[in-house]
Amino acid sequence: MSLFSLIAALLLEQFRPFEYRSRINRFFIRYANYLEHRLNAGEHHHGALAWCLAVLPPVIFLAALGLTVYRLSPLLAWVMNVAVLYVTVGFKKFSETANDIAGALKSGDSENARSLVGKWLGRATDECSDGEVARLSIEHVLMSAYRQLFGVIFWFLLLGAFGCGAAGALLYTLAFTLYQKWGGQSEHDFGSFGRFSIVVFDILDWLPLRMTAVSFAVMGDFEDAIYCWRGQAANWTQQGIGILLASGAGALGVKLGGALRCGGNVEFRCEIGLGDEADGDYIESALGLIWRTLMMWLVLLLLLTMASWAG
Repeated sequence: MSLFSLIAALLLEQFRPFEYRSRINRFFIRYANYLEHRLNAGEHHHGALAWCLAVLPPVIFLAALGLTVYRLSPLLAWVMNVAVLYVTVGFKKFSETANDIAGALKSGDSENARSLVGKWLGRATDECSDGEVARLSIEHVLMSAYRQLFGVIFWFLLLGAFGCGAAGALLYTLAFTLYQKWGGQSEHDFGSFGRFSIVVFDILDWLPLRMTAVSFAVMGDFEDAIYCWRGQAANWTQQGIGILLASGAGALGVKLGGALRCGGNVEFRCEIGLGDEADGDYIESALGLIWRTLMMWLVLLLLLTMASWAG
């Protein structure tokens, strides 16, 4: 059932993207803000309590609901899985934005490309060159593909083996939201309140991130991807993201990272990847890599499903 739920949700999201994802996200963030206001006294255990109150009730409720509905009607359980995946998966939006940026760069409309990537990333990009715009776009599209697609799919499939696939997708999505919100707080201002959200998300992220990086390598230049992973990923500020970007850059044969001009300053980042400088064509190649990786995951899931039926 997980395979057909996933295919249905992906098709639905491609032809009619869910328009209210940001509204639901804002509602959850308001709830997280309320918990933070009430519980944040700068201690680690306060952050742990707030995280549990924010994430566990909806996840446990959805798991219990899924198991109950499946006993009553497998068809209704399938509909529920499709609905939750439809809300949590966000492939269409970032792929369209990346395509628009690639088209602007290829047509020579640098100003529009800088404007698009600036809005997408929420940062000043007025001083960025075409190559910097392309590098930022490829980096962000690879990270978005993992956060909004492969990470969600992994936890949906893993907990789906126990009949709680929808709860797995929700767990990863909510944990990532709190990781962004609380994990980025300065310990000088907030103490160690956000530390728990970082630790939990790092645990949830460890295996699916590496599976995605391996998948990028298999679907691209395997030798260069593994070389970049082993030799360059540790130099990135966040090693987990470094693994993903290094594998993706090596698989594509493109250079990412490097110095970046933003807001009158120069941000120095390590260089990862091998091969050519980034441009609009490589943005499209990155999207192609993501599609191939998604197809590989679906084919593997199909084979596992057929083997299960045969057994």
